Amino acid sequence: MSQVIDVHTHYVPRGWPELGEGLPWLRVENEREATIMVGSREFRRILADCWDAGVRLGDMGEDQVDIQVVSPTPVFFSYDRTPAEAVRITKVFNDLALEICEPAGGRLLPFCQVPLQDPELACAELDRCVANGHRGVEIGNHVGDRDLDDAGIVMFLRHCADTGVPVFVHPWDMASSPRLNRWMAQWITGMPAETHLSLLAMILGGVFDQVPETLKICFAHGGGSFAFWLGRLENAWHQRNDVLGGSAKPPSSYVGRFSVDSVVFDPSALRLLVDVLGVENILLGSDYPYPLGERPVGQVVHKAQFLSDADRALLLGGNAARFLSLPEQAG
Repeated sequence: MSQVIDVHTHYVPRGWPELGEGLPWLRVENEREATIMVGSREFRRILADCWDAGVRLGDMGEDQVDIQVVSPTPVFFSYDRTPAEAVRITKVFNDLALEICEPAGGRLLPFCQVPLQDPELACAELDRCVANGHRGVEIGNHVGDRDLDDAGIVMFLRHCADTGVPVFVHPWDMASSPRLNRWMAQWITGMPAETHLSLLAMILGGVFDQVPETLKICFAHGGGSFAFWLGRLENAWHQRNDVLGGSAKPPSSYVGRFSVDSVVFDPSALRLLVDVLGVENILLGSDYPYPLGERPVGQVVHKAQFLSDADRALLLGGNAARFLSLPEQAG
């Protein structure tokens, strides 16, 4: 059996230098527990699985995962800061990510973050990180009101395509309102909507027509609600001139230009992804180690009785090996 590769996990270092007023800091409770703070506000309680390679490897062993892609937690992106501040912050976390992954002997593959608000600085930091050992980059799905069809972000995506660096897109900075501030609705409904919106920007904004087909880009959480509503988008593109946007072809033509992860929890939802996007475009993900993630990792893939053994192997690791330019190995 091929390697099992989880492309969607996150890290948080066990402390970092003071970043400045209003920026995240870590309130360490003890050796195994801490709280991410933003100013005086508690953002998220975390455990040692965020920073301890040994704990992660133990959990990977329980779930029979061979390799994890380890990406930043989006609260650290700092897209609202000046470019100079953002460069300083991203360098801190990118260098600490290498320290977290180093003890794992190649089983933890770090993805960096970049100051996406400044495309030239983002490209420079990406190049620095790849030279130092990062294997890809995680970006947020927007920078303020700039979506993924923004000219500067398109420039960065072209650079990723030209250098062969895989891109993982994660939703973040969801809208807030009295209706969304209950029941974790920002995460339960807002995150899927954010990812759907940014896939629309990639398509209707003409990004897939502007970047090389070599771009390797994966969207978190099954691509949000995109697969379910592709038919509605297709109909609107044909019926409404104000939906045509800058895409040269109908939306369905771009299926195959991007991947999504498998964090959808239910086999029927996974089947929709397979039917609409194709089995070769879905990568195993878990959102480890956070509470809205999947444990044991890959259980939705194992439960999906409609998958053939060959398709299951692609979802568990074959597709990710291609995305990461790793050699496929027999288990």
